[in-house]
Amino acid sequence: MDVPIGNINDLRNEILRLKGQEREQSVAIGLRFKNFSSTISTLGSLFPRSFSADGKSTGFFDQDLVGLISRFVLPFTLNKTIFRHSGFLVKALVGLVSQKASHFISEDSVMGLWDKIKTLFAAKEKKSKNPERNTIPPLSETY
Repeated sequence: MDVPIGNINDLRNEILRLKGQEREQSVAIGLRFKNFSSTISTLGSLFPRSFSADGKSTGFFDQDLVGLISRFVLPFTLNKTIFRHSGFLVKALVGLVSQKASHFISEDSVMGLWDKIKTLFAAKEKKSKNPERNTIPPLSETY
């Protein structure tokens, strides 16, 4: 409001100016959301990109699929199981902390854990496949 309003004509002129400004802004917003890709880019701008110390982008959509899924599944699972009868503040805190922790969960870390579990079970299967190897030889001195 740059111009002080002193009488009714000033008020009417200011109303007309504001209505014209509203039309201009509505046209600009309409152009911004005119097609699908511009709508997606506008929604993407709601999540600002930040860069970590090593120069990597740490934006919301820069994670792989496992990281994005864990960002929603981890807080939901924790709140429905471990923190079932907790209050609102505890559940909100769990949600914030688990979403921050989901940045450490990636497809590589899940695949690495899966490979470790597979090798653990493969080692147990190899031991059980050769039972005669683990027994005492028949001609030993322990008989």
